[in-house]
Amino acid sequence: MPIELIQLAFAPVFFLGIALEYFHQRKRYAIRDSLNNAFLAASYQGVEALSLLLLMPLFYWLYQFRLFDIALNWQTLLGAFLLQDFLYYWFHRCSHRVHWLWAAHVVHHSSDLMNFSTAFRQSLMYPVAGMWLFWTPMILVGFDPKIVIAIVATNLAFQFFVHTEYTRRIPVIDLIFNVPSHHRVHHATNPQYIDKNFAGVLIIWDRLFGTFEPEQQNEPCRYGIVGKMERKNLFNMIFHQWRFMFRKYHEAKGIRAKAWILFGPPSHEKA
Repeated sequence: MPIELIQLAFAPVFFLGIALEYFHQRKRYAIRDSLNNAFLAASYQGVEALSLLLLMPLFYWLYQFRLFDIALNWQTLLGAFLLQDFLYYWFHRCSHRVHWLWAAHVVHHSSDLMNFSTAFRQSLMYPVAGMWLFWTPMILVGFDPKIVIAIVATNLAFQFFVHTEYTRRIPVIDLIFNVPSHHRVHHATNPQYIDKNFAGVLIIWDRLFGTFEPEQQNEPCRYGIVGKMERKNLFNMIFHQWRFMFRKYHEAKGIRAKAWILFGPPSHEKA
């Protein structure tokens, strides 16, 4: 599978990046936090591989209803990259505004630290939450599912490099691309930074849709989540928001109220 080859190719670069960052900014790391990140990455990769085995037949079933037969060349690859990055922006934005999606995504925001290993902090519940649904428009347009998955993997690999405090602003480049200063804002709990900068690779979507916020030198980023979350027990960390959401669902009266709990904005009450 393309996604496995891409991850294998980038793995040495990721670990080298972590080693270099740790050497220069050791204070940005904590042993328990980094070990949690490693475990979460391993569990996520395992479930992702299994989910792809189950989903690829569905993707190819959808592919037979494609609107176009798209030949593979640099122009169509560029178009696929732009479309996937656009869809990623909306997936990421919805993951902060829809409780069902936030229940998985909250794990990624649960650390008080920002370093390269934070990029590995992912939830094995993403397939259940439905992240894969956001890539189906690409398949229906006419992009081969294997190409779609490869582009998704490349986009996510790029995002490893924006999880760091090692660099400050990158002028000119940061007008178009997602860079560490933009993504630090995204992870921050400062009121002016919350729900900003949802970019994957290109920051242009945030600029177009009104969710861009620059990092301010006089407003240092404070990382973590709003509200309380289990930080020591990994099992609780992964599932606490799901338990909280379903408890609120059972407490809600009426279909509309129950649907609002699942698909309305996430609650930041103590879970």
